[in-house]
Amino acid sequence: MLQLDNLKIAIVGLGYVGLPLAVEFGKKVATLGFDIHQKRIDDLRRGEDHTLETTSDELKQATHLSFTTSIDDLTACNFFIVTVPTPIDEFKQPDLTPLIKASTSIAKVLKKGDVVVYESTVYPGATEEVCIPILEQLSGLTFNQDFFAGYSPERINPGDKQHRVTNILKITAGSTPEIADYVDAVYRLIIEAGTYQASSIKVAEAAKVIENTQRDVNIALINELALIFNKMNIDTEEVLKAAGTKWNFLPFRPGLVGGHCIGVDPYYLTHKAQAIGYHPEIILAGRRLNDGMAGYVVTQLVKTMVKKRIQVEEAKVLILGLSFKENCPDVRNTKIIDIVHELKDYHIEVDVYDPWVDAGEVYQEYQLDLVSEPKSHYYDAVVIAVAHQQFKTLVRQDIEKMAKDNFVLYDLKYVMPKHDVDIRL
Repeated sequence: MLQLDNLKIAIVGLGYVGLPLAVEFGKKVATLGFDIHQKRIDDLRRGEDHTLETTSDELKQATHLSFTTSIDDLTACNFFIVTVPTPIDEFKQPDLTPLIKASTSIAKVLKKGDVVVYESTVYPGATEEVCIPILEQLSGLTFNQDFFAGYSPERINPGDKQHRVTNILKITAGSTPEIADYVDAVYRLIIEAGTYQASSIKVAEAAKVIENTQRDVNIALINELALIFNKMNIDTEEVLKAAGTKWNFLPFRPGLVGGHCIGVDPYYLTHKAQAIGYHPEIILAGRRLNDGMAGYVVTQLVKTMVKKRIQVEEAKVLILGLSFKENCPDVRNTKIIDIVHELKDYHIEVDVYDPWVDAGEVYQEYQLDLVSEPKSHYYDAVVIAVAHQQFKTLVRQDIEKMAKDNFVLYDLKYVMPKHDVDIRL
């Protein structure tokens, strides 16, 4: 019989999802955080988290938490939580490589009675169709007899200091009714907001993947409305404010849809849908529209530069912000990079300034050098691309110090008053 009093947790993957989870469990029970990157482990042992999701004080409070890069150290653990990323490849197909590697590693230390819970976002069925067979084959153990599985989708919102892992309601599921109860009880040790026990692992997987798919489709609708209203010379923000006076109007805004969740997760669902013979119309249409917004932004910027008689070729453009969302250092799948590439196709010189992100990580990911600070009176156009707190305090005079006398200001995030900018999305 599974008991909570001998619980020893292993968190596999210490990124935005895994580390906050490890810290909270580490305040209660023996917890071992595993990551393949030695630098990440070294930083955490010093109390440093480059994702900024946890503080040094929070790490100190997790007195039962330790870190390792050695999979052999996980042998003593009996409850494994997998929190590795699930990206898409260049063809926008699910890339399950991190999930497969994590499952392969866990299989090496899996014992009778152990439970493996996945939190990574996947398509419905992936846990039982992809991960469990790896665990069975490589461990030599029998699923639901010798070892068990669960699924509890992550709901971390990077950069959000109000909605944390403990105060977000948690969906849980298990491979048997008894395991479902046990998995739920384990998470209730730390989740103050409570838990919701789904009827199966597939239901829990599906619930997660549609959360971000729903947001993606809604943003696509607002983006399409923005394209229409711009052609009609109607201010989209004013329309949305007016419509928002109705109690049940959803408060979405137009914008670039990047990051490792909203811009990625729908492709997991559409992949599975197509695999079973159904072509999803609305979801893929929304994805195409959202993926094309960077090109639209650049077209609008170039048109406005031409109207103001600014030479486009060899023009200087400053982009304020590169991370995929405000007040967050995460640059994975940021759509701002698409704007950079589109501008360079016009032979435009592009400077990118973002005080939140790590310049080394940006270069490694995108071969892009950031500027340490904007130049003075240098730019033909300035694009406010991310609503970082530093940029929300900017006024027109601040931008004028960066730009030439004749310049274009494009505010993608409604940071500045309408009368101070040339274009808004």
